[in-house]
Amino acid sequence: MTAPIISIQQVSKMFAKQPVLDQISLDVQKGEIIAILGKSGCGKSTLLNLIGGFEQPSSGQVLLDDEIVMKASKRCIMLMQNYGLLPWRSVQKNVELALEGTGLTKIERQRRAQHYLKLVGLENRLSALPSELSGGMQQRVAIARALAIQPEVILMDEPFAALDTFTRYYLQDELLAIQKEEKTTILLVTHDIDEAIYLADRIFIMSPNPGRIHRELLIRSTKPRDRSDSDFQHFREIIFNEFQFTHPQNAVEYNI
Repeated sequence: MTAPIISIQQVSKMFAKQPVLDQISLDVQKGEIIAILGKSGCGKSTLLNLIGGFEQPSSGQVLLDDEIVMKASKRCIMLMQNYGLLPWRSVQKNVELALEGTGLTKIERQRRAQHYLKLVGLENRLSALPSELSGGMQQRVAIARALAIQPEVILMDEPFAALDTFTRYYLQDELLAIQKEEKTTILLVTHDIDEAIYLADRIFIMSPNPGRIHRELLIRSTKPRDRSDSDFQHFREIIFNEFQFTHPQNAVEYNI
């Protein structure tokens, strides 16, 4: 197996002398989609912030391509529920904003922004303002903006939580199609069990107080997955049982 693109090594985090994360260790391979599931307060978002360099661990280390993550960089981009679009800038200009200061010419910025907006299906809305778009479209602009930077890793913190079910399903399919083309590594924090099973190659279930890796699930089913088939329901049952903590064993893999 090749060296991981992300290596989290014995990471712990304290806030106000209270342990939030305890001895987190996991590796992520290039091109994987990893989902992190857990109840509120188990430190999922804190873990993403440590990976992205927005915070530093109290002990342990996070490595990106064998380099210790000391600060945020454009190699690793965060996507959140709040789309972060500037309301006075057009769709294209919002995407181009992420490319300012990169050394690209104006024409190069325009072409790259248009390429990724086409990838998310918004090539006909380049001049629209964010207020003229649905929530799902605004999230697609945010995805295009993140992709335009061409990061090695995209961190997603509940990115589809505010959307209705059908829009969320559509964007999940869009994300899979884009990830297949771009080969981007994605780490996704979600409370949605079905979303984790549908998208992820591996799921890490966290337990709280302090946050620890409780179990790892490896999902070998091909994508896109059928939410109604027996394999999908099997993983749902496993995860529901884990949230009830009915099985104490750690780090068991279920391969289907």
